Amino acid sequence: MAPKPKECKASVTAIRWPRPEVIEVDLRMVEPAELPFEAGQWISVPFGPKTVRAWSMLSTPSHKGMLTLSVDVAPAGMGSQWLRGLKVGDAVEFKGPTGGFVFNRADPRRAVFFAEEIGIVPVRSILADLYETGFGRPAILIFWARDPSWLLYDAEFRSLARRYPGFTYVPAVREAPGGWRGETGEPAQVIDRLVHSVDRLVVYACGGGDTVNAVRDALVKKGMDRKSVKWEKFW
Repeated sequence: MAPKPKECKASVTAIRWPRPEVIEVDLRMVEPAELPFEAGQWISVPFGPKTVRAWSMLSTPSHKGMLTLSVDVAPAGMGSQWLRGLKVGDAVEFKGPTGGFVFNRADPRRAVFFAEEIGIVPVRSILADLYETGFGRPAILIFWARDPSWLLYDAEFRSLARRYPGFTYVPAVREAPGGWRGETGEPAQVIDRLVHSVDRLVVYACGGGDTVNAVRDALVKKGMDRKSVKWEKFW
């Protein structure tokens, strides 16, 4: 059973910018002191009676007293402007955890994760949680971006693949720059080349709606049941 959402208060303890359009915010829980959640879930921050913004947690459930958000603020909307204005020490109120984009450890099928750019955030949380808690089965991450600069946490995934032989990391970009060692093409093309069989396969896909739909359609063409593609659409 996933934890029920609750009203929460936290304090900003650190802010980082892994790239000019992406902000990371560390939040120390104040009330309650810890927030149990499942890797892949998100919190919602209110900006009025009917206006909220939902952001996935980058951190893992093992750090219950601390949460880390990682958000693309390029859209420059209400939520983006609010995040850009945060300072260390600011109070943040939110509701959480929420969301069903979580990994089912009881599912015996082979797991493939596909993420597009900032859609890597819940996937990173899931993978980090799995491997830091002794998940022994193979898993594959296909991480697609317009160019290598948008492959957030690339070094982390390369390190994970070196430390855990069962984990395979495949970075992919739309157009390959000079010296690129990875996959190239549109998301559906990459999936078509890399996924040879959908037998006993479950896929977790996160990114833009068009990309998630294209990936799902490519898998269905190979004979996959649509319900075997678990997804979270960020935009």
